[in-house]
Amino acid sequence: MRSGARPHLSRAAYVALALLTIVAGLAVNMYGAGLGAEGRDVAGDALWAVMILWLTGVAAPGAPLAGRCVAALLVCAVVELSQLAHGTPLDAIRSTEVGRLMLGTGFDPRDFGAYTLGIVAAGLIEGMALT
Repeated sequence: MRSGARPHLSRAAYVALALLTIVAGLAVNMYGAGLGAEGRDVAGDALWAVMILWLTGVAAPGAPLAGRCVAALLVCAVVELSQLAHGTPLDAIRSTEVGRLMLGTGFDPRDFGAYTLGIVAAGLIEGMALT
């Protein structure tokens, strides 16, 4: 690492973290009945946001963590707001299991809190791991 460069994980590490987060999210989706409907929804949304944060690390591993957190939150917000839009092609994608998991199905302002919680938690963990 050159002098003054910020420590960061490798792209491979971010890919691994994203894949692990996807597995955790799928587990919550399939086996999280014990969390209750609301708990499962919040946990799933938070994990989805964490995956987006890790994917920003894949795209730009040397970018500052704070900037990647903001970018991930913006992606989450755009996807959530897109749920207000309906059209045949978009709704057809959302009607598939993958489309539902990636794009959601209905706007819920509570999701912004879950996204923020997930990104802040993952950002804190990453920040502590790199110091």
